[in-house]
Amino acid sequence: MTIKKDIRRELESRVLVMDGAMGSLLQEYKLSEKDFRGELLRDATRDQKGNNDMLSLTNPNIIFEIHCKYLEAGADIILTNTFNANSISQTDYDTQHLVYKMNKASAEIARKAADKYTGKNPEKPRFVAGTLGPTNKTLSLSPDVNDPGYRSITFDEVKIAYRVQVEGLIDGGIDLLLIETIFDTLIAKAAIFAIDELLEERGLRLPLMISGTITDASGRTLSGQTL
Repeated sequence: MTIKKDIRRELESRVLVMDGAMGSLLQEYKLSEKDFRGELLRDATRDQKGNNDMLSLTNPNIIFEIHCKYLEAGADIILTNTFNANSISQTDYDTQHLVYKMNKASAEIARKAADKYTGKNPEKPRFVAGTLGPTNKTLSLSPDVNDPGYRSITFDEVKIAYRVQVEGLIDGGIDLLLIETIFDTLIAKAAIFAIDELLEERGLRLPLMISGTITDASGRTLSGQTL
């Protein structure tokens, strides 16, 4: 059974600790290509090793185990295994058609782990943050130094990619959303647009956090933008 608590109310009385990186702990398992493929992608034409987000479908027990390790260590918020679970990043593996399923499964796995530990100690509820990574594209900069005006993707394409991801995360039972490791603020804006559009359609409200990557002491992102 899903145990829902209001994270805003919790933040009024205590500091909430977020978990650590999923990829770091996954390395300890020394997973093979076969582990990443599972039965679902047994006949995939492209290599899947390194597609960590796919493990939520092909090896969910490992993802659940890692969530539990962080919760056991005291994390109050765990992030879904969805950093690259968008159609833009998944194009590298030719698995963009599985994005919705990937996000929904990831959210359900994290929800199950969070509820397990909330059940052990209801006075310390645990929360699930649906995470949206920065994709492997940029909207503010051209990938071609000889053509400054060129863009390999449009704002609307990025927004649509994030929308599908957010649909899966919400349907999987998250408590809040996290747009993370942003290096291009226009990418973040597309994510916010997708989130706001979907929440308005569904008549929902969810807390939203954003984290950015600052490259040096100037306080600017990789694309040269300030907070």
